[in-house]
Amino acid sequence: MQKIKVLIVDDHTLVRDGIRALLALVADTKVVGEAANGKEALEKVKRLAPDVVLMDLAMPIMSGLEATRRIRKRFPGTKVLALTQYEDREYIIPTIEAGARGFVSKTAAFSELASAIQAVYHGGSFLSPMAAAAVVEECQQKVAVEGEKDSYQNLTDREREMLKLVAEGYTAKEIADMLVISLRTVETHKTNLMKKLDIHNKADLIRFAIRKGIITV
Repeated sequence: MQKIKVLIVDDHTLVRDGIRALLALVADTKVVGEAANGKEALEKVKRLAPDVVLMDLAMPIMSGLEATRRIRKRFPGTKVLALTQYEDREYIIPTIEAGARGFVSKTAAFSELASAIQAVYHGGSFLSPMAAAAVVEECQQKVAVEGEKDSYQNLTDREREMLKLVAEGYTAKEIADMLVISLRTVETHKTNLMKKLDIHNKADLIRFAIRKGIITV
């Protein structure tokens, strides 16, 4: 039976020893080496050709994030599984974008780690519940931003001008005087732009303008 070759990368010897001892209990897994930082990990990947790298993120000399990025580029056949104590979104998303095929917390049960190794080895991915939630949130935010981008593109030049002035706090009469148009025309433009943006009150209109960089606070 072919065993999954695993490289453990962590700057704490005790952590590496513990993971090695646990993986020794898994019949189809074999630890082929260890590394204490990202630079050493790259050297070991080149020499040992592991199937899966268990990668800590916060390490000296070279971070796990940078090492993951380089492994993905230089050794595409090796899968990286992030194993870290950090579960904040600012760690999860960049790590996945760098090329990690999985993300597991050090607080997870050993059975979860074993399943994650199997998953990434066989070409799949594995995300802890918190990591999965972060990915979903990221995707939803991107969809929302793209939606805003599309709706803003649908505005006419006059409506964009109106959006900026309304968001800056000018009254309808002040806008009418500035643009030399009737008060009724101002209200028509305002109604049309809010309909296109699917915005129904001035507060949301201001928040939209801030997100788009149309006005600053």
